[in-house]
Amino acid sequence: MAHYDFNAPRLFVDAPLAEGARIALDRGQANYLVNVLRLKAGETVLVFNGRDGEWKAELGIEGRKAAGLVAVERTREQTAPLDLVYAFAPLKHARLDYMVQKAVEMGAGALQPLLTRRTQAARVNLERMRSNAVEAAEQCGILSLPEIREEVDFAKFVKGLEEDRLVVFCDEDAPVANPLEALRKGVLEGWNNAAKFAVVVGPEGGFVDQERALVSAHEKCIRVSLGPRILRADTAAVAALAIVQSVLGDWA
Repeated sequence: MAHYDFNAPRLFVDAPLAEGARIALDRGQANYLVNVLRLKAGETVLVFNGRDGEWKAELGIEGRKAAGLVAVERTREQTAPLDLVYAFAPLKHARLDYMVQKAVEMGAGALQPLLTRRTQAARVNLERMRSNAVEAAEQCGILSLPEIREEVDFAKFVKGLEEDRLVVFCDEDAPVANPLEALRKGVLEGWNNAAKFAVVVGPEGGFVDQERALVSAHEKCIRVSLGPRILRADTAAVAALAIVQSVLGDWA
């Protein structure tokens, strides 16, 4: 039997969680539990708030409406998120939704939209990003929500990077064509001991030379190609985070 119960309904809540804590439900959550899942009073769901671990909670119903939840017991202790910033040029609508969900599933601790020279979508709906992050965390058993950051100019972001943060810069013009080889070179240089990471992926049109030079000048920067094919930006998110996690992150 799998260690984790993937069949149990799971909700993100913003309330403090402790034994006996009462948890109010918003209209959408109540409708989902009672009218979509058709849960009855006393049935249980899993809840988490990103701070207090995951809890089993019992559903209370008054009349035809969900009255709320009561936390019964903790099922998992809270785990700390990775200090992994996924920095990306914003995409439009559904493709951005997909990218946010996959970045959360792949362990990103912060989502940072970047305004590059060739960015196509300059305005970002942060609330929509958060909703997609919540959905991914609920569905995949994740205990922490990533920080959703406001969009920032690319140069300002790079200049604000901490000296000890390892930057994995996804660049089609990287000198080493094999991304695993490039990251393993970083391991040999001791960079796998870094506690802070940033993965940087550009817009559909790629980075301009000035942007490449700016981020490459960061003290701890590994430039990686994502292989012989040009990937769409949402696909690049999954590919980049997978190779980083497998060599430098918590898959290793």
